[in-house]
Amino acid sequence: MANSSNLNYQATVDQSDRKVPVNLRQTGDPGIELLISNRVRKSAYWHLSCEAGCWRATVYNRMYHPRGYVRPEDGGAMVEYRALVNDVTLWNVAVERPIRVKGPDAEAFCNFVCTRDITRVPPMKGRYVILCNEQGKVLNDPVMLRLSEDEFWFTISDSDLMLWFQGVNVMAKYDVTIEEIDVCPLQIQGPKSEALLADLVGEEVKEVPYYGLMHTEIAGVECLISQTGFTGEKGYEVYAYDSTLNAEKVWNRIREVGEAHNLMVIAPAHHRRIAAGILSYGQDLDHETNPFQCYLGHMVPKSKDADYIGKQVLEETRELVNAGRAPFTHTLVGLKVGGKPIEDYAPDFWLISDESSDEPIGWITSPWYSPELETNIAMAYVPVEKSALGTRLQAWLPEEYLNYPGHPEHAEVVQMPFRPSVNMSSRERARSEGRDYAY
Repeated sequence: MANSSNLNYQATVDQSDRKVPVNLRQTGDPGIELLISNRVRKSAYWHLSCEAGCWRATVYNRMYHPRGYVRPEDGGAMVEYRALVNDVTLWNVAVERPIRVKGPDAEAFCNFVCTRDITRVPPMKGRYVILCNEQGKVLNDPVMLRLSEDEFWFTISDSDLMLWFQGVNVMAKYDVTIEEIDVCPLQIQGPKSEALLADLVGEEVKEVPYYGLMHTEIAGVECLISQTGFTGEKGYEVYAYDSTLNAEKVWNRIREVGEAHNLMVIAPAHHRRIAAGILSYGQDLDHETNPFQCYLGHMVPKSKDADYIGKQVLEETRELVNAGRAPFTHTLVGLKVGGKPIEDYAPDFWLISDESSDEPIGWITSPWYSPELETNIAMAYVPVEKSALGTRLQAWLPEEYLNYPGHPEHAEVVQMPFRPSVNMSSRERARSEGRDYAY
């Protein structure tokens, strides 16, 4: 059976394009308890998450990260999912650890480290961006917020972006300061998020566009609000200045106002972000992944004249991909997957095989059950030649998700995102208008 823990699939799945292969050993979940110690940081909101019922956590950016509030016996993560898609939810995402770049050369520095053209982003607007190394591999995929002509914030995914920024500037010598700042973000996500924010800070929040910013106060605390999020639902992020001192004031006020909107404190909604085609760094991509390999080729512009880190390699990669000669073995795809509903996090990269063979050829990165689609959905890496829409494969799920023990479930390559987002991406807009979206 292809998911046997006795076999080393590092050797059988082709990962010749990587220096360090993805660990595909099927270790399972031994139920080891997470050690809480003082060598891993607790965020300004950590104690409040615990008071709200957080019962499990992971470590992200060397900080404890809440990953569950509703216990399995009470319905688990799918109860949190229903709160997100029907009402409104509050998340502790302080682990995004905002990094500020400020100074006379801030725009030039950010334009050098980001693939996108930062000069086109006006003050009080944001963008989703990627940052690559000289080999064209993705080091981070943060949301960048431009507060003014000379001040940018990066809410980072799980890697040491601040240290890389500072290292780049040792030689580049831009006139900027680069530092982590105490503005720990919270997310307010769901269809009732706008109504909650309007009650919280005033009707003017309704005028904030997607990726727009707004200065305001909550419980007397200066805050920045952005219309951004990790879900595909309508949502916002709240950055409280001096969060370590003001966490209780802001958190408690949000919860107080949120009662009228049926607000629930939940963990980051990976079930919904998968449906929206939103990637999770460290899970769906890492520092050995090329953006053209992982659904992010549209983040490499054709029209940016200024130099940026990785530009030459990325432009060469685009040409190779468009010529059908991709310089990587596997590419990220969306899958519909059979089997019983997957309603919790996967502890392993579950294996993929061809429809006619048990030998593994790829791996699932992010699976979950979609109630709207009434099927399991997943992101997965499959060989480039197996990535066409409609390609049929097999997914080797754990026994508890199999309809027939010992037999893999069918899987089919499908279009991502799996369901529409409230704010459509350029790829989604092109598809809705019947246009091809090409690199």
